[in-house]
Amino acid sequence: MLETIVPPPRGLTFAEGDWHVLARCWHPVAWSHEVAAPPEGGGAGARGVPRKATLLDLDLVVWRTASGAVAVARDLCAHRGTPLSMGWTEGEAIVCPYHGFQYGPDGACRLIPAHPDRPVPPRMRIATFPAVERFGLVWTRLAGDLPAEASLPEFPGWDDPAWQRITPPFVDIAGSAGRQMEGFLDVAHFAWVHAETFADPDNQVVPPYKVTPTARGVESHYWSTVPNWPKGQEGKTPEGFLWLRHFQVFPPFAALLTIHFPGEDRLSILNAASPVSARRTRLFVPIARNFGTDQPVEPVHAFNARIFAEDQAIVETQKPEDLPLDLTAEAHITADRMSVAYRQLLARMGLGRGFTS
Repeated sequence: MLETIVPPPRGLTFAEGDWHVLARCWHPVAWSHEVAAPPEGGGAGARGVPRKATLLDLDLVVWRTASGAVAVARDLCAHRGTPLSMGWTEGEAIVCPYHGFQYGPDGACRLIPAHPDRPVPPRMRIATFPAVERFGLVWTRLAGDLPAEASLPEFPGWDDPAWQRITPPFVDIAGSAGRQMEGFLDVAHFAWVHAETFADPDNQVVPPYKVTPTARGVESHYWSTVPNWPKGQEGKTPEGFLWLRHFQVFPPFAALLTIHFPGEDRLSILNAASPVSARRTRLFVPIARNFGTDQPVEPVHAFNARIFAEDQAIVETQKPEDLPLDLTAEAHITADRMSVAYRQLLARMGLGRGFTS
C-alpha cells in the first residue's frame, strides 16, 4: 500500500481500506475559474480569496498564487488548528486569520508575524497535495505517486480550439459517487427519468450493445432512436437516423459521454464525481461542443441543471446508499451491461465488496 501524505481523518465515513485505494486517485475539487489569484500590485487590500473543499472526508483549502499556480493543502493551520480557508492569500502565500501565519505552496511557513526576526521552526508547515488543472478543473490526490497523465480522464474535445467549452455550476448530491456514476452510465432510465427534458416516454426499449475493455477502463457504443434535443427545441432528425452515445469510463468516478448528432455535430460531457464523503458527492460536468460555438452558454447550463435534478432525485433515494460490488446483492438485466462492468472495474481496483462510496 502506498504511503499517504496524511492519515485518514477522524470521523471517516469510508471503510479504511477503501479510503486508501481512493486516496491514490486524482479527483476534482474546484472549478479553475473560481480559484482567483490575489489582485495585482500588492500592498494593503491586495488579498485573494481561497476556496474550501472536502475530499474523502478531509477538509482542504485551494488557492491560486500571484504567479498563477494553484495550490491544495489541508485546511488546518499548524499553529492552532484554524481553517486556512477562513483567511486570505497574499502573493504566493495563504494567510491564517488567527495569528497571520503565512504558508507557501510547498506547505512551509514563511512568516510568523509575532516573531518576524526569528527563524521559522521546520515543523511549522501544513500538509500539501499535488494539484493539476485540466478540463477547467483543479484535480488533486491525497496519496501515492501516480502521475496525472496516467489517471485523469481523456477529453479530446476540450483541447480542440474549434470546440466551445462550457462549465456549468457544480451540483452537490446527498448520495454516493458510485451510485451517481452508475446512473450516468445507465441507458435504460431515459424514458422514465428524463421524459420531461429530452427522452420519449414511449421509447423504452434498450437495443443490444457491447461493453469493451480499454487501457483505462471500459467503453460502449450505444445506438438508439432516443434523440438528444431539448424538449421544445427539437432539431430535424433524418429518417432512420440512429443516435450514437459513446461512453468511456475512467475509474473510479469519471466518464466521458460523446453524443453524435445528425451530421458532424458532437457534444461531449465529462461526468466528474468528487467523493466529498462516502455518501455525499460534488458533481462537476465540463461540456464541450463543436456546434453553436458562438451561442450563449446559459441555456446549456439551464438544460443540464434540469437533467442533473432529475438524476439527483433518484440517486438520493437509492438503497443501499452504497454501490454494491457484490454482483449477487442486486438483480441485473441485459441493459445493465455497462453498470455491471463498472462495478467490476471498482472491484479490480481493490475496493471492498461492501464498498461505501
